[in-house]
Amino acid sequence: MEVVTGCYEQVLFGYRLRRDHEVWTLSADFTHHAHTGSLSAVAVSNRYIATGSKDETIQLYDMKKKTEHGALLHHDGTITCLEFHSNTHLLSGAEDGLICVWNVKKWECQKSIKAHRGHVTSLSVHPSGKLALSVGTDKTLRTWNLIEGRSAFIKNFKQNAHIVKWSPSGQKYIVVVMNQLDIYSLETASVIGTISHGKRISSVQFITDTLLAVAGDEEVVRLYDCDSQKCLNEFRAHENRIKSIYTFGLEDFHVVMSASNDGYIRAWRLDQDKVQEPPSLLCEVNTSARLTCLSVWRADSSETKNNPDTGATTSITVEESLTPTKSKKKIHWSKTDTTEEGGADSNQLPLKKKKKLQTTVEKKKKKCP
Repeated sequence: MEVVTGCYEQVLFGYRLRRDHEVWTLSADFTHHAHTGSLSAVAVSNRYIATGSKDETIQLYDMKKKTEHGALLHHDGTITCLEFHSNTHLLSGAEDGLICVWNVKKWECQKSIKAHRGHVTSLSVHPSGKLALSVGTDKTLRTWNLIEGRSAFIKNFKQNAHIVKWSPSGQKYIVVVMNQLDIYSLETASVIGTISHGKRISSVQFITDTLLAVAGDEEVVRLYDCDSQKCLNEFRAHENRIKSIYTFGLEDFHVVMSASNDGYIRAWRLDQDKVQEPPSLLCEVNTSARLTCLSVWRADSSETKNNPDTGATTSITVEESLTPTKSKKKIHWSKTDTTEEGGADSNQLPLKKKKKLQTTVEKKKKKCP
């Protein structure tokens, strides 16, 4: 397993997460400085890592070969959200209001959707791959039919929402506005519960279909029951505000990863039958950087296996229904220095650059349909 995290210092860090019986360790594996702006989003598939930045680019990394894989250049604005689905497609959202659907096999932009009149702040793909949700600074929640590539439903808010996420089963979804988290039913599209967090929420993860981990602009992580909306537990995870959390399940327990402005990445053990007890710290590492985003790459996992409760196995279906981009393809990669940045461990190695990169979409050529 590889823990990958981005920071304000424009660097992507990779740390190898190892388990030796009951002993867990985080050891420095690589650093990479491909972006010219701070990193704002990171997503993983079974092979690739994608990072988004304020420099308006999406950088790709082949984790099996430990090489750069190229850059995607279609957005005109900070990349705000990235999500892989079933290792076949990558969806990206940005401050230009666009949602782009990328085919992972050829890295072509299959569809570019003008999703919001303002920024796209968050997106989430349904486990079936047939629907997606997005929220933006135009104070709307939009449901997208990915089979037909069109908007299916629009809901207006009084304030801007900044997080949206499907549950593992796809039977409900959550929308976050400031410190309020609303739980919606897919069947009725109505609110079935509301959670009021202490401060502005920065990151939310479903541990199971009924258990939520929530972090905000404070030092603690709280665990909530979706059915009762009660806080089951809270624990002090860092000395500064938490920027991102990520969870995955093992056979005997769940692991909650947390990243903070204090520079630390920490791994916590959460036993599902002991949710009301404080999680135990498995390991930690100090990156000496101001962290912004976090994910975990697992070589033997697909995106749907990050949470063992999801039963979805179907793929996104836009490939058959959307017209491929006619943009001229061009190889593009940055000759940015890949030496260590932001106080990285001296044992960390930069990712190697691939001599022949896969084709990517050239910026400001013909737009996708």
